[in-house]
Amino acid sequence: MSEPVRRSRLSSSTARHGRLRTSTTAGVIARFISAVLAVVLVSGSAIAAYAVWDIASSVAPPVALANETPGASAPDIDAIEGGVNLLLVGSDSRQGQDAVFGDVAKETAVLNDVTMLLHISEDHSSATVVSFPRDMFVPIPSCPKEDGGTYGAMAAQKINTTLSYGGLACTVLTVEKLTGLSIPFAAEVQFNGVIELSNAVGGVDVCVAEPIEDDYTQTYLDAGTHTLQGMDALQFLRTRHGVGDGSDLGRISNQQVFLSSLVRTLKSSETLTDPSKLFGIAKAAASNMTLSTSLSNINTMVSIAMALKDIPLDQVVFAQYPTEYGDINGYEGVLPLKGPAEELFDALAADEPLSLSGETGPGSVIDPNAPVKETPAPTPPTTPAPNGTTPPTAEASEPGVVLDKSVQGQTAGDYTCSKGNQ
Repeated sequence: MSEPVRRSRLSSSTARHGRLRTSTTAGVIARFISAVLAVVLVSGSAIAAYAVWDIASSVAPPVALANETPGASAPDIDAIEGGVNLLLVGSDSRQGQDAVFGDVAKETAVLNDVTMLLHISEDHSSATVVSFPRDMFVPIPSCPKEDGGTYGAMAAQKINTTLSYGGLACTVLTVEKLTGLSIPFAAEVQFNGVIELSNAVGGVDVCVAEPIEDDYTQTYLDAGTHTLQGMDALQFLRTRHGVGDGSDLGRISNQQVFLSSLVRTLKSSETLTDPSKLFGIAKAAASNMTLSTSLSNINTMVSIAMALKDIPLDQVVFAQYPTEYGDINGYEGVLPLKGPAEELFDALAADEPLSLSGETGPGSVIDPNAPVKETPAPTPPTTPAPNGTTPPTAEASEPGVVLDKSVQGQTAGDYTCSKGNQ
């Protein structure tokens, strides 16, 4: 499997990296940093100072990435050409958590069953979240060990093994190799973080088109709209057997139903004007996250929040990495669909806005009761100039890159419903 052409310069310096604890879905880092900023803005100075200190003191010791120089200051996101990339990974490990999350045999497992790349455009006008299917076979590069040695490279392994193989730094290196993008920031969130965050925001409304019944995660939802928080929210995000075709690809599109609704909830006035709710979100996230060294700086968090807070809902794109089934050492497995994937990451490297042309995915459908979007006012006809010529008009804005139909997903402005596995 050939490596894509590098689209940005990657540092070769090697640093120590650590093991992740646990995590689940994405968008969490955006919630955390946005909440930190909001607490500062809406609170008095003394209260804000305490809030930031309390939140910062809750964050676990950071993890150094291989592309970080020891002792170097965190990069300024406004100084990074071509936008900012941040990786969010999550493990289904049960280590260090009091609640029981199903299969006790996974208490010692360290698999990144959730891997998401967040790209924020350089002009802060759009954001893209790409989900990587956990069972996709990819090349894993040589990764640094904590003792200073290295793990050998592997030609093809499931992407969700990178966390157990070499920690957060190895997952970042693997996604960099796969996409050709430089990723200076990374984060990990615990299972408990999803529970506490959904509680702090007051629950997330999700639409269910067909009943969901999953004995594995104890998720049972009738058709209709449900406000999910706590353990119910976590199990909804974890369910695979209960949605779509029962695959991880169906689970990803089901997660996007939740995430798009979450983004709308976070951008609503009810959340942004409630200091206690904002503090609760930030505190819950900080207490259940492991950050890369570059991301553990408060100023960096605030700058990313500033970049995210005004992006229109229709410009927040959730995309699923395109895949196909193929032969892996005599067995059928999930493989990257190279052409459409290269188009996707070429567009991100060029910092182009993206448009989806494919379906939402096997685990979701368009909400038939979605609010009707406003239609832009028609452009008035051009009035001819006195001499009969047509006056020059303003140059039309670039429409961005329309992705191949194999790239499934939705925007935060799209209202979708979970599709039960029938």
